[in-house]
Amino acid sequence: MDPQSSTSAARQGQAIPVTVIPGDGVGPEIVRSAMRIIEAAGVPIAWEEAEAGAEIFRRGDSSGVPQATRDSIERTRVVLKGPLETPVGFGEKSANVTLRKLFETYANVRPARELPGVPTRYSGEGVDMIIVRENIEDLYAGIEHMQTPDVGQGLKIITRKGSEKIIRYAFELARREGRSKVTCATKANIMKLTEGLFKRVFEEMAPEYPEIQAEHLIIDNVAHQMAKNPTQFDIIVTTNLNGDIISDLASGLVGGLGFASSGNYGDGIAIFEAVHGSAPKYAGKDVINPTALILSSVMMLRHLGQVEAAAAIEDAVLCTLEEGRAVTQDLARQTGGDVEHAASTTGFTDQVIANLGRHPTSVPVRVHASDLDLAPRPGWSYGPERYTAMKRDLVGVDVMIETDLPVDELGDDLGRLAGDALQLVMVESRGTKVYPSIGLATDHVRWYRGRFVAREGRTVSEGDLVGLLGRIAARHRWTEVLRLQSFDGEPAYTKAQGE
Repeated sequence: MDPQSSTSAARQGQAIPVTVIPGDGVGPEIVRSAMRIIEAAGVPIAWEEAEAGAEIFRRGDSSGVPQATRDSIERTRVVLKGPLETPVGFGEKSANVTLRKLFETYANVRPARELPGVPTRYSGEGVDMIIVRENIEDLYAGIEHMQTPDVGQGLKIITRKGSEKIIRYAFELARREGRSKVTCATKANIMKLTEGLFKRVFEEMAPEYPEIQAEHLIIDNVAHQMAKNPTQFDIIVTTNLNGDIISDLASGLVGGLGFASSGNYGDGIAIFEAVHGSAPKYAGKDVINPTALILSSVMMLRHLGQVEAAAAIEDAVLCTLEEGRAVTQDLARQTGGDVEHAASTTGFTDQVIANLGRHPTSVPVRVHASDLDLAPRPGWSYGPERYTAMKRDLVGVDVMIETDLPVDELGDDLGRLAGDALQLVMVESRGTKVYPSIGLATDHVRWYRGRFVAREGRTVSEGDLVGLLGRIAARHRWTEVLRLQSFDGEPAYTKAQGE
């Protein structure tokens, strides 16, 4: 069911179907808190409880997301989810990431707003920003290889289509909420083809939104500026890894992960979750702060068109924090209050319910539109005709090699193996040219990249590449091959340091 259908159902007195995943650790407690508050606010929800996470892994399902859960999400199109445990450094992929990828929820939206009664270094300054993080691509594509027993490689995938989708989402969100600026944060000064593509797409799309100030900043400067003067930011749109880091930083500016809500939005499916982890040591103790998931459920209600109920719940949370009478142990520690007699998860929830219908007095009102007001996304700008017209040339090949040979000996041998159509132009180690020597020293890690390009006046064929690889394989252990191409005459690859 899409959000429009859900809203129509609610208006007709029908319950809105929503998949609820209680999650691991403290997940069931905070999910129960949010469900109680939504029910008290009068929103008719038909909850479909589903499983994901640790228990599913233990049953032997390596995805962490069983088919029954996938089927439920396909039906309801909306998920409220508790935190899920993830194996660290080994084993299966994150069930959280699996859910995002299965349903292409490409936009991770993380608001960071100053909250009353939550002391921070920036209290009183009015921090109010949204991090819009691309949620599918980048290093989080999870494409990794051990090139040798001691050299790991991860592929950073940035696409024009993925970039267009998230950047347009950020601009449309700014327009819908009446925000005045979108900042694009990348590391395009170093990763010129991947992060650079994201920056170029941003600059191409910005003129479509003339009423919104568009700026680009290098991601490390964004982190610096967030700590120095966070109120300068309105909406920040960025790539996946950058967004993961600075969204946690943004949460720290306004009180921490206990207050950090988030939504993962795709085309027709959305998943809402607290940002914090499962905190197993607090599970079942009724002490965890449920604010993050409650505010995530507020985002869910706006997505479903339930704007009035969303505003009522958000106001009730703000009133509860503002009053400070029922604060959980984490906030009691921050305020120097009585931790021993802090409110339980249940007690905090009860107070929020009691405050429904009240409005906070110490924070400015921000009017949030329904997600139903989000404009339809135009089609992808680069269709098949763009690629049909593009001139492509194969200009060479990079070959990764594992070896104990001294680099001069390796380089001399690769030069002899190049053949008639290709020539060796350099050997590099971890991005730095080491052959022919340019006087730079680099540690020997048993892994090199040889770059072969077409000899002057020659064209490179697929057969040339296959023949080269065969000659190399007879004498060396190769680990990977990458084609060197140009598109419309522009090199589609970077140079090594010193090349």
